[in-house]
Amino acid sequence: MDVAHIPVLLEEVADNLVSDTCSLFVDATVGGGGHSSFILARYPDLNVVGLDVDEDNLKIAEARLRDFNGRVTLIRGNFRNLKTLLREGDISSFDSILFDLGLSTFQIAGTRGFSFHDDSFLDMRMDTRESLTAYDVVNKYNYEALKRVILEFGEEYRATRIARMITEERKRKPIATAKDLADVVGKAKKRTGRVHPATKTFQAIRIEVNEELDSLRSGLADAIDMVSPKGRIGVISFHSLEDRIVKEAFRGSTLLNIVTKKPIRAGRAEILSNPRARSAKFRVAEKK
Repeated sequence: MDVAHIPVLLEEVADNLVSDTCSLFVDATVGGGGHSSFILARYPDLNVVGLDVDEDNLKIAEARLRDFNGRVTLIRGNFRNLKTLLREGDISSFDSILFDLGLSTFQIAGTRGFSFHDDSFLDMRMDTRESLTAYDVVNKYNYEALKRVILEFGEEYRATRIARMITEERKRKPIATAKDLADVVGKAKKRTGRVHPATKTFQAIRIEVNEELDSLRSGLADAIDMVSPKGRIGVISFHSLEDRIVKEAFRGSTLLNIVTKKPIRAGRAEILSNPRARSAKFRVAEKK
């Protein structure tokens, strides 16, 4: 795939999660391997376990991390099953872990309906082994269920109008592609500024399809349990729902000390070179 993914907050992740005393780093969302390759190059005695539910991402990561052969283990799986996946590999603890919750550029540029302009099937599954697709949500959920998803997971103030427009449109013909969905939402909510009017609706449906918020809660619970004393947990989130879950998990655990009282944000230079970094929030906690 001829696209490049630029991982956010590279220096900040390496500086705050890893040190010379670390021996095992878990990249719970390895994506294209950007964070892992940077950390492996900086810390030559470190080993990495990379997880991802997306088979395409793992293939890209494998190619990118090939130069670190012998120091990298890649596993296909969802971090909501973090403990099970690691223990199957005889790993009972680790020194640090990163959850980068953003979509990868490879997913956006692919043909699974993550992009507003994608004319392929409306899929949005990160793990194609799962059964529920965005097509199912958009075309089969009743009006009330659809409104709940858009309002709760998208925090979309026009959820009522958007859900009604979707249910009316699909009576005429199925909403089969991401472009079709974006066009319908565009009729219900006009563009204001640079943000596409369908942004929050797409976010909501993607979260529903992939059970992202429940997965985050489960993954964080496993990470808190498994990380070594003085080991660190870092999470890069991109919207308020994720960030709220991270804050609650960190503050609610008696096993953690919070390292970042306020989230670390990207600097002006990084935002100019990588606009998606604008919304990134990086929080870190340390095991007592």
